Amino acid sequence: MLENIFTLLMLVLLQAVLGFDNLLYISLESKKAPEIEQKRVRKVGILVAIVLRIILLFLLVSIIDYFKEPFSFLTGEIENVLKFAFNGHSIIVLLGGGFIIYTAIKEIWHMIGTPDLENSEMVDTRSKKTANAAIVSIIIMNLVFSFDSILAAIGLTSEIENATTAFIIMAIAIIVSGLLMLFLADRVSSFLAKNRMYEVLGLFILFIVGIMLITEGGHLAHIKIFGNEIVPMSKTTFYFVIVILIITDVVQGKYQKKLLAKK
Repeated sequence: MLENIFTLLMLVLLQAVLGFDNLLYISLESKKAPEIEQKRVRKVGILVAIVLRIILLFLLVSIIDYFKEPFSFLTGEIENVLKFAFNGHSIIVLLGGGFIIYTAIKEIWHMIGTPDLENSEMVDTRSKKTANAAIVSIIIMNLVFSFDSILAAIGLTSEIENATTAFIIMAIAIIVSGLLMLFLADRVSSFLAKNRMYEVLGLFILFIVGIMLITEGGHLAHIKIFGNEIVPMSKTTFYFVIVILIITDVVQGKYQKKLLAKK
């Protein structure tokens, strides 16, 4: 019993740590919806995603081998140039990473190309979405982000002999981490709204998340380019890069204020 409680606490902590990048995406994506709908978009998106995560957990427990085994028709080699063996997990992670990189670049380009940031909503409406479209985007990306956390959770609970108990523990961890995300989503979005200068920082962090997913997907697909295997970016490296970005942003902001004060 005590071992199961410890496993549950470890899973909640794991879900919370792995959910940071997801929370950032939710905050940035919800801004594309009409302002009056943004809070509802975040709440509905996260609540629906919690339910779908539990369904996904059930499916993965049942067919996990199918996602790990390479597809024969997506396995091949170009001698001395390229080698690959895609499976279901790698394809989902690669697509998710590619979409996040595209989203980050598009939003950064929009910021650079907008002549008047205060009236950016009137200048360019292409980045806007309906509330339902934003909810769908949040749910889809939430599922992409959840794959790794669910597979890690399955690994952590593999020693629990009773399959039903293991499933219940994982489901509770998903619900608790989802509610924590629900609690923090409005606060993160409010912070970004009051400190618009950090939007660029957030988008670059999102860009790095995409790179991390691409490297992980490439590793899962056993891709080798000119004999060099793609190595996934570790979570330690990911958080180290984020800390460096934040420190650089803070220092640059203070230095810029000093320069403006002298002028």
